Amino acid sequence: MLRSLYAGISGLRSHQTMMDVTGNNIANVNTTGFKSSATQFQDTLSQLVQAAGAPQDGQGGTNPAQVGLGVRVAGIATSFTQGAAQLTGKSTDLMISGDGFFVVQSGGEQMYSRAGAFNFDATGKLVTPDGGVLQGWAATNGVVDTNGAIGDIQLPVGTLMQPRETGEITYKGNLAADAPDGTKLADIKIPTYDALGAMTEAVVTLTRVKTPAAAGPPPVPAVDEWRATSPAGSPVASGTLVFDGTGRLAAGSTLTVDGNPADITGLTGYAADGVSTVKASEQDGYESGTLSSFTLGPDGTLTGTFSNGLKQSIGRVSMATFANPTGLEKAGSSLYRTTANSGNPEVGTAGTGGRGTLTGGALEMSNVDLSQEFTNLIVAQRGFQSNSRVITTSDELLQELVNLKR
Repeated sequence: MLRSLYAGISGLRSHQTMMDVTGNNIANVNTTGFKSSATQFQDTLSQLVQAAGAPQDGQGGTNPAQVGLGVRVAGIATSFTQGAAQLTGKSTDLMISGDGFFVVQSGGEQMYSRAGAFNFDATGKLVTPDGGVLQGWAATNGVVDTNGAIGDIQLPVGTLMQPRETGEITYKGNLAADAPDGTKLADIKIPTYDALGAMTEAVVTLTRVKTPAAAGPPPVPAVDEWRATSPAGSPVASGTLVFDGTGRLAAGSTLTVDGNPADITGLTGYAADGVSTVKASEQDGYESGTLSSFTLGPDGTLTGTFSNGLKQSIGRVSMATFANPTGLEKAGSSLYRTTANSGNPEVGTAGTGGRGTLTGGALEMSNVDLSQEFTNLIVAQRGFQSNSRVITTSDELLQELVNLKR
């Protein structure tokens, strides 16, 4: 039989594979996070008809003469170029901008994906449409330890922010140095919280005490003090605020509320027509709260908004990169698994180690280029047709050979 018959058959097979790859690309033109593939051809063995000859005296060298035996598919490469962004406004939709993959636990196996269309299941876990669980780090009291092992990202309904007992109150403003002795600045109020999150109002009363100048060579200034007390039913306040001759707090000034030192660095003691403006500006305690919503930061941090009006980190999404991402094996459901040629996953946080950043409320669309794929359809069709013509022409030659018998 003619070698061209087998070469033509190899061409048909190879171009059929190209059609299969192109058809799959077009079929997934709207698949979230899909990465297109391209078929790569290479020739097969070539039969040596005449070997090369070396130059000799009076005779030039000759090149080898070879007849190729067809074509084969050398590989099918995946393109990991960035897909277009589609804004969805859905808080559980995540998009990777740059390199990297989501880490997903599916069927007891750690898999990887670019598709960020996640939803909550009945236990509050973020899962893929097929039930794969997104992996990352959970926060403990608002602190995420990214050095620990990754696990399921879980945000169950009713997630509770523990209360925090008030440990420090900050006071700011001016205590009028020209206020009469005995002046009381009362009802400096601020809500505080105990260890169980119950609110109590802390009330501090400041009374001005002007101690005459001590005996001695002039100038010896009078001692300007404000002494702290608290009314019954309020957390106990005590301490003495002492101002020097420049209106600044002197060493040794203290103010405690319910046994905790207060921040008084923002207090001054200047003359102000007897009008004091001291107020309690903030305190560090809060009541408990339940999770009401969450947002995603570019570094993968999930920040929860709680019913007490506060925000706190509740977790962080992990990402993986590979030395050779094109070596990953497509496992279906927009998932990939590692192979011997992909390298081991380097798991870390978004925006570090060459990993891309994350965007919430958006999805990465397929990177299929329809204009290129339709061109590939034409190329594959013409290649298939041409190889079929090689087969029919070879058949006609064989027919002529058979006709010699007549």
